[in-house]
Amino acid sequence: LKKGIYTKIKPTLQEKNEILKGINTLKKINSYNHIQAVIIRDNKVISRETRKGTKEMIKSIPKSKIKKGILIKLPKVKQDLRVDLPTIGIDTFKDCNKAGIKGIVIKANQNILLNKEHSIKYANKNKLFLVAI
Repeated sequence: LKKGIYTKIKPTLQEKNEILKGINTLKKINSYNHIQAVIIRDNKVISRETRKGTKEMIKSIPKSKIKKGILIKLPKVKQDLRVDLPTIGIDTFKDCNKAGIKGIVIKANQNILLNKEHSIKYANKNKLFLVAI
């Protein structure tokens, strides 16, 4: 995806500030290890992806703690984009919706979005936002 907002729901100004904080945090921590995703809520990173992946990260957090969080999934700082790109799809949107996450942020031209039309339609129906930065 190119840069932009792909859903009817758009992040608020406060959410944009949270996204910037989450991106900066992710840049700092992912240069040292395998982390490609974080969930941020109320300007605090409430979860980091482990080797188990994004799905397990989302499932491992109590719903009351994750509600209204934002999933930020970006490539690692030194990631070889020729062989490995962070990927999201309809399952990611469903997991986020179940957990109460309100939006997903990915890197423009450096993430894979599976079933693009179906995923965006699902996001719109369930009032989630999708932003490519």
